[in-house]
Amino acid sequence: MDHITLYASMLRSRYFELELEELSKRGLIYGTYHLSIGQEGVSSGLAAALKPCDWIVPTHRCHGYNAARGSDLFRMFSEILGSRYGLCKGLGGSMHMTDTSTGNLGSSAVVGSGIGLAGGVALALEKMGQDAIAVAIFGDGASSRGILYEVMNAASIWHLPLLFLLENNHYGMSASADRMIASNGIYKRADGFLIPSVKIDGNDVLAVEEAVANARHHILTEHMPFFIEAETYRMCGHSRSDKLAYRTREEEHAWRDRDPIALFRNFLILSSISDEKTLNELENEVREEVSEASRKALALQGDKLSLSEMEELVYVSLESTALSGKAHKGTYREAIREALSEILSSDSKAFMLGEDIGVYGGCFGVTEGLYRKFPEKIMETPVSEEGFSAMAVGAAMMGLHPIVELMYGDFFTLASDAVVNHAAKARFMSGGQLSCPVIFRTPIGGMTGHGPQHTQSLETMFLGIPGLKVVAPSDPYSAKALLKSAAKDDNPVLFLEHKALYSIEGEIGDENTYIPIGKAIVHGSGDKLLVVGYSRPFQTALRALSDLKDKVTFIDLATLYPLDEKTLRKEYGRIGKALIVEDTPCCGSVAESVLSLFAQEECYKAGTVEILSAQAMPLPCPRELEEAVLVSESQIRDAALRVLSL
Repeated sequence: MDHITLYASMLRSRYFELELEELSKRGLIYGTYHLSIGQEGVSSGLAAALKPCDWIVPTHRCHGYNAARGSDLFRMFSEILGSRYGLCKGLGGSMHMTDTSTGNLGSSAVVGSGIGLAGGVALALEKMGQDAIAVAIFGDGASSRGILYEVMNAASIWHLPLLFLLENNHYGMSASADRMIASNGIYKRADGFLIPSVKIDGNDVLAVEEAVANARHHILTEHMPFFIEAETYRMCGHSRSDKLAYRTREEEHAWRDRDPIALFRNFLILSSISDEKTLNELENEVREEVSEASRKALALQGDKLSLSEMEELVYVSLESTALSGKAHKGTYREAIREALSEILSSDSKAFMLGEDIGVYGGCFGVTEGLYRKFPEKIMETPVSEEGFSAMAVGAAMMGLHPIVELMYGDFFTLASDAVVNHAAKARFMSGGQLSCPVIFRTPIGGMTGHGPQHTQSLETMFLGIPGLKVVAPSDPYSAKALLKSAAKDDNPVLFLEHKALYSIEGEIGDENTYIPIGKAIVHGSGDKLLVVGYSRPFQTALRALSDLKDKVTFIDLATLYPLDEKTLRKEYGRIGKALIVEDTPCCGSVAESVLSLFAQEECYKAGTVEILSAQAMPLPCPRELEEAVLVSESQIRDAALRVLSL
């Protein structure tokens, strides 16, 4: 990029944000925003050194990066004004500005979590054999987040084309780095991961451009990541409500003397690259470009998406039907393994990642032998659930189809940021630019004696998270058929496998067998009692009521979110009495969601629906105590007879 174009890039960012401040003063901005006035040297210098094939993942302080990478200013203003003409149709706002046309995966409002997504982009670029890099952009505050170190470790051992760009403006909101970060140079921490690093003057745009260009060359030739710490200063508040009470005016004045735009302007004149008159004309030209974009956006700001249009952006629509082929006998564990093998064989974009899923075969033996068949598609990870989960999400946003195995469902607590804040919201927050076809497989539940931190059923954490699909099969047939369907879904799917079911036997469909996600499975046609459940409790109910099959209709929910409301209402409306069984405590559970549907039916009467849930306590290790906490066959039978007698 030539010097004059580089100067215009810096001006474009500065004038955009000054105009944004003016709109705020006029009361035209709803919500918050985060300006990067004083930091233009980093964003413009980075953009100047990157190629169009490269990708960036900025922070919530993203305007400068969008402008420098070439995002349309009218669409940027429209995004902040909530207009359908925005980069993300007005749904993301200031902190979430995805622009895939410029290689921008979108900024994250969760400090540091974009680092994991950038790691996933780098992983995707590596797998796709592209001669390009990904850039994880983060601030000094994010250097205290564990995700940074998990991703640095993974990027180093996997030799990923990833640039870590630390934009050190000395403040994480109001807390100074001097008080919050134990370090004499954050960039030096990369040494511990065998990643080369450098610290540069982020207010010298040419120094930034040179450092990034050198880093990019190193990444692509040495096949190793790189770390840059760019020192700069935020000459404005953290957000629109910030009064800057936490720093001195003397400090601010000292940094204003190092304004990156003023420094570069002086350089252009002193080096005879340009002159005062030419630069004044350029400044007026860019200022008018920004003003025109603002005026156009203001004129159209009332044109917003309707609720129905927004609803269409929650899920990627998928037409699927139940298909069946030949069946054979096998276990629940074998059914899942077969599905994984068929997915990896038929889908060039699919791969698996997780801890100990190679030679060891996974903690419960589900992936045993797969690494021999698919050595390039089975990626064993460090013990870093937050890191590799976020990387899987980033790779999925790039069009790959990762299948993550979390060793225990309890570890969803570690992966929840990637699942809830990114995977579930990618399509909506980007205004339909992104999808996230990732599967998170994990064993859940008790009856194995693994204790309170390895036996939880945490599906209730994910009920009501729009954009996610939550699946919990109860038998070998549905386990394989649903996993095959999940692999064809462009939405993120949580696939919950109950540990107590791994060894149960039953029929398994062949490679042509599918069950649609979002469709409940109905067994029987009795008209006296409806029994609803999923996973282990559903199997328990089938055994407990095997002699009452002529009176009972059983519904295996199979998909917990979104629920198959149509089937549930139809069957309850036909029967009028129901028993719902589950392995979680009742509060906020699947059973309560089902009950709320039944309560809307005309035939509903108090007492006609009973819920059997686990006791509201962690699962203890001793067998007899664990069994007492969970729903048993005897409890199910007694409850069914009670409801039948009404």
